[in-house]
Amino acid sequence: MQQTITTFKNNIGGTLTDSSVRAGSPSPYFEKYNPADKNELLGKFPKSSQKDLDEAVKEAKKAFEIWRYTPAPKRAEVLYKAAEITRDQKEELSKILTKETGKPIVEARGEIQEVIDTYLFFAGEGRRIYGLTGQSELRDKSIITIRQPIGICGLITAWNFPSAVPSWKIAPALVSGNVVILKPSKDAPMSGYKLVENLYKAGLPKGCASILFGTGEFGDLIVRHPDIKVISLTGSVEVGKQIYETCGKMLKKCALELGGKNAIIALKDANQDLLLDGVLWGAFGTTGQRCTSTSRLIIQKSDWSDTFIEKLANAAKKLKVGNGLNESTQVGPVITDSHRNNIHGFVERATKAGAKLICGGNKLTGKEFDNGNFYEPTIISNVKADMELACTEVFGPVLAVIPVKDELEAIKVANNVEYGLSLSIYTKDINIAMKAANEFESGIVYINAPTIGAECGGAAAFGGWKNTGNGTREGGVMALDTYTQYKTVYIDYSNKLQRAQID
Repeated sequence: MQQTITTFKNNIGGTLTDSSVRAGSPSPYFEKYNPADKNELLGKFPKSSQKDLDEAVKEAKKAFEIWRYTPAPKRAEVLYKAAEITRDQKEELSKILTKETGKPIVEARGEIQEVIDTYLFFAGEGRRIYGLTGQSELRDKSIITIRQPIGICGLITAWNFPSAVPSWKIAPALVSGNVVILKPSKDAPMSGYKLVENLYKAGLPKGCASILFGTGEFGDLIVRHPDIKVISLTGSVEVGKQIYETCGKMLKKCALELGGKNAIIALKDANQDLLLDGVLWGAFGTTGQRCTSTSRLIIQKSDWSDTFIEKLANAAKKLKVGNGLNESTQVGPVITDSHRNNIHGFVERATKAGAKLICGGNKLTGKEFDNGNFYEPTIISNVKADMELACTEVFGPVLAVIPVKDELEAIKVANNVEYGLSLSIYTKDINIAMKAANEFESGIVYINAPTIGAECGGAAAFGGWKNTGNGTREGGVMALDTYTQYKTVYIDYSNKLQRAQID
């Protein structure tokens, strides 16, 4: 049976537009394949041009002049409706997500639920975009500070959470009164397409959101466009630094969520059963392809530490690897074959440097695996704190085990990387746990839980320290800081002339 290939179009301000038609000449496309079955072509997507971007910006500028003055509670109604539509489509959207990323369907459902929750949370913020009031130095004078939108926001997102991460950016941007242009990763373009489509179904006015497909070069066009006032990126450290430099020169607001090299510290008094579950989920959930994945286990030497590593390896070997659409699958494929080769290179170099391969370390082959990018859940022990595997982000199902003598050394090793996203400690000693939480150089800390599992509630800010970002936050009320600017208003109600005051 011949496969029907869908050729996608850009959605510019609510209108599906084929860039090749508008450009007057054939436009090149990139193809997206299922990472679990490389014979399945999921769609063809346009490599957008400067003309496409200019058209989206033109529509966005017109829409902003209307949307910015729409009352925030009214803007919130679009997000409430979008949450309802997403809930109704949850299974359909989950299957799309699994096909394009490879993640198990159970995880995909969780991601779509996060979109729903994010929309609902920021819809609520439509009635809580608070400013400040203050006391003046003068009589008969008041001061109020209000938040206002900034303009067009360029949103550049990664492939590993192609629904949740765009929603983290879109929802606070829209409810604040901004308009958005989304560029999803070329490795996961379909989920973002559905997000924008559903926003318009929810009643978003024409022009307020666009999605343009393209490669990294097109992302650079977005960053450099003078009419785009905010840039939000989820991506690599290298790309983040380049964008930060460009935004600095153009005085653009910039939010960066970059890499991570996260660790679980396991002390000798840890609950071993809880630890085992936490390490398995933290290291191999989403096939290790989360910026918060547990890629290091820093374990205190004890009378049970070696036995625990054996138990962990046995449990990892039992994880069901396969196509994410299978309900029993626990570990899906990695996103591309080239990425799988990179992962394997980390493993080979680590073992050559003296680390010990405990389990895994192979590209999976056989009937179920030959057409996909599957890699075994891998554990490598005797890793030294200064080895490449202990310091560099792998972004795959590979766990480095680093032995330490005590909690002081453990905290030092945990902090001994360029990243600072998520760190965890397992211990029954609340004093040590709180000391670690205070000394960890990371934006997120877990106690007796793995390094993954972000929420979208008011206090659940997501972001990191050091090379993980530039101090901005996603999720929670702090995300509004990226998409709003402050205005201070002085009100003089004395109704009479006053002597000039010295500032």
